Amino acid sequence: MSAATSPLRESRLPGLTLFRRGKVRDVYDLGEHLLFVATDRISAFDVVLPTGIPDKGRVLSGLSAFWFERTRGIVPNHLVTADPARFPKALAPHRPLLAGRSMLVRKAEVFPVECVVRGYLAGSGWREYRETGRVCGVLLPGGLCDGDRLPEPIFTPATKAEQGHDENIPFERMEAIVGRDAAAQLRRTSLDLYGFARGYARERGLILADTKFEFGRIEGEIALVDEALTPDSSRYWPADRWKPGGAQPSFDKQFVRDYLDSLKWNHTPPGPDLPPGVVEKTREKYLAAYRILTGRDLPT
Repeated sequence: MSAATSPLRESRLPGLTLFRRGKVRDVYDLGEHLLFVATDRISAFDVVLPTGIPDKGRVLSGLSAFWFERTRGIVPNHLVTADPARFPKALAPHRPLLAGRSMLVRKAEVFPVECVVRGYLAGSGWREYRETGRVCGVLLPGGLCDGDRLPEPIFTPATKAEQGHDENIPFERMEAIVGRDAAAQLRRTSLDLYGFARGYARERGLILADTKFEFGRIEGEIALVDEALTPDSSRYWPADRWKPGGAQPSFDKQFVRDYLDSLKWNHTPPGPDLPPGVVEKTREKYLAAYRILTGRDLPT
């Protein structure tokens, strides 16, 4: 793996129509399809930080494509191709920037909810359980501690927020938002995806503690969209170091959150700059997740 390059904070592709800039992805409208460009932006506590993480966008795109291919038997997805050589000819001048960090995807009518599955108690789930004994309305056994494995995975949806904080919601509210039949199908599919990915990760020495999915309708059919099972959307822990009772070592951006919690910052914009040591350690964690899950280094 080559040394880190400068992080890409924002893509600029002259001649293309910018559809939106998300927390991490820049999305361009190509007419029939969308072009997703994963930048190296990083968000924490739903605030985009001013410091980027080199190679982060390439890890997100590479892992998403990896999982999209492996989960097609569970649910269709929006990926057309992640190979810039197969992109429309109009994108040829941008191939150097797009290589490794972009995907051509089908357009979808996206459901306005995050589909979260938790197999372990951590993060906002742990905080809510500590206060109420429940997570998103799901009653859990008493006496659990931070990092504990749940008796069985639970589905805990959340509202989506392009800006500001996502909000955990009970399943009944999700039913009201997307409809009862769609909610039931999204819950079932999310649990199936989590079960498959958890087993795959465990074979490679990782615990998939929790993850979140996004879905949409493509030609009337529910499909997996956005990203899938990346360190941005999932908590991966080394299985041989799992020890319930506190925060776990992880391959996600928890390292960044922990650093930010050491500062006097109130989790509202603007976020603070990250020091070089935190940037490099975070980059190493993303690269390690990619290497462990795919069995190969990130292409240079």
